[in-house]
Amino acid sequence: MNLLPHINSPSDLRKLPENQLKDFCEELRQTIIDQVSVNGGHFAASLGVVELTTALHYVFNTPHDQLVWDVGHQAYGHKILTGRKDVFHTNRIYKGISGFPKRSESEYDTFGVGHSSTSISAALGMAVASQYKGDSNRQHIAVIGDGAMTAGMAFEAMNHAGVSGANLLVVLNDNCMSIDPNVGALKEYLTDITTSHTYNKVREDIWKLLGLVSKFGPNAQEIVKKVEKGLKGALLKQSNLFESLNFRYFGPVDGHDVDHLVRVLADLKDIPGPKILHCLTVKGKGFALAEQDQTKWHAPGLFDKITGEIKKSTSTTPQPPKYQDVFGNTLLEMAQANEKIMGVTPAMPSGSSLNIMMKAMPDRAFDVGIAEQHAVTFSAGLATQGLIPFCNIYSSFMQRAYDQVLHDVALQNLNVVFCLDRAGLAGADGPTHHGAYDIAYMRCIPKMTIAAPMNEQELRNLMYTASQDNMGPFTIRYPRGNGVMVDWKTPLEILPVGSGRKIKDGEKVAILTLGHPGNFAVEACEQLAKENIFPAHYDLRFAKPLDEKMLREVFENYSHIITVEDGCLQGGVGSAVLEFMADQQLNAIVKRLGIPDQYIEHGEQPELWKECGFDAEAIAAAVREVYKK
Repeated sequence: MNLLPHINSPSDLRKLPENQLKDFCEELRQTIIDQVSVNGGHFAASLGVVELTTALHYVFNTPHDQLVWDVGHQAYGHKILTGRKDVFHTNRIYKGISGFPKRSESEYDTFGVGHSSTSISAALGMAVASQYKGDSNRQHIAVIGDGAMTAGMAFEAMNHAGVSGANLLVVLNDNCMSIDPNVGALKEYLTDITTSHTYNKVREDIWKLLGLVSKFGPNAQEIVKKVEKGLKGALLKQSNLFESLNFRYFGPVDGHDVDHLVRVLADLKDIPGPKILHCLTVKGKGFALAEQDQTKWHAPGLFDKITGEIKKSTSTTPQPPKYQDVFGNTLLEMAQANEKIMGVTPAMPSGSSLNIMMKAMPDRAFDVGIAEQHAVTFSAGLATQGLIPFCNIYSSFMQRAYDQVLHDVALQNLNVVFCLDRAGLAGADGPTHHGAYDIAYMRCIPKMTIAAPMNEQELRNLMYTASQDNMGPFTIRYPRGNGVMVDWKTPLEILPVGSGRKIKDGEKVAILTLGHPGNFAVEACEQLAKENIFPAHYDLRFAKPLDEKMLREVFENYSHIITVEDGCLQGGVGSAVLEFMADQQLNAIVKRLGIPDQYIEHGEQPELWKECGFDAEAIAAAVREVYKK
C-alpha cells in the first residue's frame, strides 16, 4: 500500500496506525532519494532524520506545537510532510520553494533557518511567549544537529533555558557530522555518553521509568521524582553536561526506531520544563553510499539512484578550477614556503578546500567547529604571536563574527587574512547564503584592506600579497564557482595595495568593476564593439583603499561612469566611488549596478545576476543608454 500519496499534512499522518509508520518512513526516504537524485540539493542530512521527522509530526500537534529545525537542510522530509509534496521538485530551483524552512512559505516553518545553531534560542523565545500568554499546553521543540551544537550560541540558549522553566524540548540529532566530521571536545563527550556503561545503565532505568508513566496517570510526575532519587540522580547531575544546565537529559536512543521514538516523545510531552532527548542517527541513512561517505553525499548534485554514479559534465573541454580549490592549493603552496602561515575555518574544511592544507599540515590548519566568532578571535591570537592566519569563512557566515573582526582584529591592527568564500550571489542556497554585504560591512572598518580578484590567477596574487608582513587586517572576497584556467607555474606576485588596472581604453563611458563581474564587463565590451560602441573598462581590484590616481584619470576623461559589483549597492564599492567623487569635488554621471536593497531568493547564479541587473547584458544595456543620449 502506498501511504505517502494520501498524506498531505501532519494531521493526515496522525490518522495512520502506529504499525504503518515504518512503511511510511521507507516511502518518505525513497521520495527524498528520487527527488534529489534528479533535481539536486542537500541529501544525506535529511535521509538521517526521516524517522525523527515522522515521529515528531506524529506525536506533536504541529503547527500549533512549535517545531524549529536547526541547520535547515535537514528539513526535506518535513517539507514533504507539510503540504509541499507536489511542489518539492522545485526545491532550490529559481522561483521554486526554498531549500530551507521559511516562515513566508508555510505555517509549519516556524522559524527561518539557513545558518546553524539558532533553534534553541528561537524555540525558547516561543516557549517564553507561550508562558507569558498563559498557554501552558503548547509544546516547543528544537531539533539541533549536523554539528550545530558546537556553536557558542547553542550553549548561550541552554544556559538561559535552564533557568527559565519554559516548556522546551531540545532534540539532539547526534550523527557525529556537520558537512565534515564533527570536531572538538563536545563530540568526544557525546561519544563517551553513548559508550559509557554508567550512562547506558541510567538510560535503561530512565526508559523503564518512562514506560511506567502512562500507567500511573496524573501521579506520574511524583513517581518520576521518586525513581530519579532512587537512581541517584545526583550522580547524573554531577557528570552530565546537560543536567548541569538544568536540562532533564534522556537518551541516547536509536533515532531510526520510529516506533520507540513515538513512545518516547509521547511520554516527554508530559514532562514539564527544559529537557533534551539525545538521538543517535546515521547521516545518509538508507542510501548505502551516503552512509559510507557522508561528506561527499552532503550535497552531491545529480546522481543515478540505482548505481550511485554522480553525474558530471559531459564536456570534453578542460574546466577551470573552482575558486575554493585555488584558495586551498595556493594556501598550501605558500605555507610550504612560509612557516608563519596558518589556516583556520569554522566547520567548512571541504567547502572552503582548507582540507588540502589540513591533510598535508594538520598542525597548521584548524577546523574549530561551527564557531565563527571563535575562529576570528583564535586567528587574532595566532597573529599576536607573529603568525599569519588565513581565516576562511563564507561571506554570509562572517556576519556572525563582526564584533570580533572590529575589536579583536582591526582595532589591534593584527595581520589576519579573511578569505570570504561564496561572496556575492551564491546560488541555490538563497538569501541566507548570498554574500551580499561583506563589502559594505568591511569597508567601514578602519585599517581594513578589501580586495576582490577578477579571476583565480589574481586570487593567488592577492593571497600572496596579504601574506606579507605587517599587512594588517586584510579581506579577500571571491565567488562560488569557476573562473579561468590557472597557470600554476607562474610565480606569485605582490600587488601594490590599493592598485587597480586599466583593461581597455574607450570613449564617453568608463565601466568600473570589482571582482568577478569584471568578466561580465569584458563580455559586454566585446558585444558593444560589434555595434561600434567602445566604453573603457577598469578593474578596481581593491574596494579599500581605492586607487585614487586611477579614479582621477577616469573622472578627467569620462563623463559617464558605470560601477559594477556582486554586492549590495548600499555602502558598496559604487558608493565608495561616489564618496570619492564628492570628497574630491569631481563631476560625472554615475550609475551603479549591483545587488538592490532587497533579499534575493535562490536560483542559479546567472539567473540571479540577470535578475539583479549586473550581468553582461545589463552592463551593455547601461552603456547603450548613455550612447543614445
